[in-house]
Amino acid sequence: MRSSPLPPYFLILLVLLIHCSIQVSCFRFNFPTFEKDDEKQLILSEDTTDIEQNAIQVTPDFSNGIYIENKSGRSVHKKPFRLWRDSHTIASFNTTFVLNIEKKTSPGGEGLAFIIAGNSTLPPNSEGRWLGIVNSDPNGSPVVAVEFDTRKSDDQDLDDNHTGLDINSINSNASVALTDFGFNISGGRDLRVLLQYDGQNLTVRVNETLVLSQRLDLYSYLPKKVFVGFSASTSNETQLNCVKSWEFSRTDIGGEGNLLSVAWIMIPVVILVLFIGVLFYLYRRTGPIEEDFEGAQRNIEDEIRRSDFAPKKFRFSELKQATGNFGPNNKLGKGGFGTVYKGSWGNKDVAVKRVSKKSNQGKQEFIAEVTTIGNLNHKNLVKLIGWCYERRELLLVYEYMPNGSLDKFIFYDEKTSMVESRLNWEQRQNIIRGVAQALEYLHNGCQKRGDFGLARTIHEKEKAYYSTVEIAGTPGYMAPETFLISRATVETDVYSFGVLVLEVVCGRKPGNKSEQNNYNNSIVNWLWEYYENGNIIAAVDSRMDGNFVENEAERVLILGLACCHPNPHCRPCMRAVLQVLLGEIDPPEVPQERPSFVWPAMPPSFTQMDHSLKGSQLNPFTELAVR
Repeated sequence: MRSSPLPPYFLILLVLLIHCSIQVSCFRFNFPTFEKDDEKQLILSEDTTDIEQNAIQVTPDFSNGIYIENKSGRSVHKKPFRLWRDSHTIASFNTTFVLNIEKKTSPGGEGLAFIIAGNSTLPPNSEGRWLGIVNSDPNGSPVVAVEFDTRKSDDQDLDDNHTGLDINSINSNASVALTDFGFNISGGRDLRVLLQYDGQNLTVRVNETLVLSQRLDLYSYLPKKVFVGFSASTSNETQLNCVKSWEFSRTDIGGEGNLLSVAWIMIPVVILVLFIGVLFYLYRRTGPIEEDFEGAQRNIEDEIRRSDFAPKKFRFSELKQATGNFGPNNKLGKGGFGTVYKGSWGNKDVAVKRVSKKSNQGKQEFIAEVTTIGNLNHKNLVKLIGWCYERRELLLVYEYMPNGSLDKFIFYDEKTSMVESRLNWEQRQNIIRGVAQALEYLHNGCQKRGDFGLARTIHEKEKAYYSTVEIAGTPGYMAPETFLISRATVETDVYSFGVLVLEVVCGRKPGNKSEQNNYNNSIVNWLWEYYENGNIIAAVDSRMDGNFVENEAERVLILGLACCHPNPHCRPCMRAVLQVLLGEIDPPEVPQERPSFVWPAMPPSFTQMDHSLKGSQLNPFTELAVR
C-alpha cells in the first residue's frame, strides 16, 4: 500500500463549510475509577484523604479506622495548568465527576467542592463550614470552588442541600437549592456532575440537568497557573465524601474571549471537519487495496488502541440501531465521500459519517484519521467521538451540532428566512476570527500531528494530467495553483480562507459549479474590480443596511484579497492573518490591479513582473487548458 504525506487541513474545512457544522487539549486526564496506583498522579492531604474502595475519600471513612468528625481534606491533580495568558485570554475547560456523599448524622455535614486553586495545600483549620476551601484567614491562597453543601451553617447559607459558586470565600456568589430539581446531595447515591467553562460563563449540570449558570472571569481571581481537584469537610455532623470517577480536559487558550459569545454560529460550521481529509486522500489513490480484510481489521484495531487518545470503538450494529438502520429520515447530507446521518447514542445525538464504498480508503490512512483527530480538541473544531470498521464499512462518529450550516445565515431565502437569522457585522467578524484561529492552530499549533491530503495528480496510461473534476476540493475555494501542483499546501489553505472572508463579508457565493473553470466570474475577481475602482466598501453585503464600521470592513476585505493573491508567495501566513483580525498589525499591501496568475510562481521580489510575463515561457493560468 503506497503512503504519501498528508496535505493541510483547510480545504477539508471548506468542503464542509456550506453543508455542515466549527481545542487542543493541552491538559487532559481521565480516571474512570480510582486505584491505589493513581495516588502517583494526585496530591492528597496527609492523614485525611486517601484512595479506598475505588474512590477518593476526600475526608476519612470508617474503613480506615480514622475518626471522621471535624475533618477536612483535599485532593488535586499533581500537575498544574496554565489558566490564562498575559493578553487576558482565558482557557476553557470541561470536567465530569461522580460524587457520592452519604450522611452519617442528620443533617449531614458539611460538604464537598470542586476547586480551582492557586496552590495544592489544604488550608489549616478548614474543617466544618469552611469545606476545606478556605479558612478564617482573609489573606489565604486564591481559590474558586463549586460547592455541594449539605448543612446550613449560617444565615448566608441557602439550605442544607444546595450547590453554589464560591470565590475566595465560602459565602457563595450564586447558589441554588438542589431540592428544587429533585436531587439529594447526601442521600448516598451517585450524582454525575458536569462543569463547563468557556472563558466567560460557568455552567453546572447534575445528572445532565442544568442547575446553575453564572458569568465568571477567572482571570480576575486566579493566578496564571492553577491546580484542580476536590476539597471536603465534616463537623460535629458527619458524612462520607467520595469521588468515584473524574475526567478533566482543559482546552487550548485561543483568541479573544468574545468569540465564544457566537459559538452557537461557529461550531455548526464544521460538523465533520478533519476526517474527510483522509477520505479525500484515499479517494485519489491510483489502485485498489489488496489485503486480507479480517487481518486488516485486527491490525487497525490494534494500532488505534495503541494511541494515547484513541476514541471509542463502535460496533456496526450499534450505529445501525442509532441511525434507524441508516434511514432516510435521519439523513443529514450526502457528498462524494459518503453520507452523514443523525443518530442517538446514549442520551445524546451524534452525527455518523458512513463512508462511500466508492471512496478508496486505506488502512494506514484510516488509522491516521482516527488517532490524529481523536487527539484534537480545539474549541472551534468538532469532537470525534468514535469509529467503526466492520463488514468493509468505514464509519466515524462525531458530536452532533444542531444549529445547521453557515450558509443558512448568509445565503438565506428572503421569502422564508427570519430577520433574526441574519448575521450582523460583529457576528461576521467573529466567525472570520474563529475560523482563522482554528486554521492558525492547524498550521502552527499541531505541526507534529500530520496533515491531511486533498488533491493529487491523476495518472492514466502512464501520462499525468490535471483535471478539475478529479482534484478534491470545493469549486470557488481552490487556489489556482492547486490544479497545477495537484496537492494542497499551506498557501492554498490561506487562499481558501480568503475566499471565505469575502463570502462572509459580501454575502456572495464564490461561484456556481458550472462556473468552476471560469475564473473571470469568481468572487475574487469580482471584488478586485471594486478595489481597482476605489469603491471596495460597496461590495459589503447590502442586507446589513449599512450597519457596519467602514474602516473595519475595508481592512477585512483587503485582508481577504491579500489571502487570494494569485502568487502563493505573496499570501500572508495565518499567524499574520490572525494578528490583522485582532487589530495588532495592518493588513498587507495589495496591488490596485489584480496580478495575473503565472506558473511557476515568482517570489515576492518578482511580483512587479506578473503582467509582463504574460505570453512568455511562464504561462498564465487562464491560458492552461484542462486536459
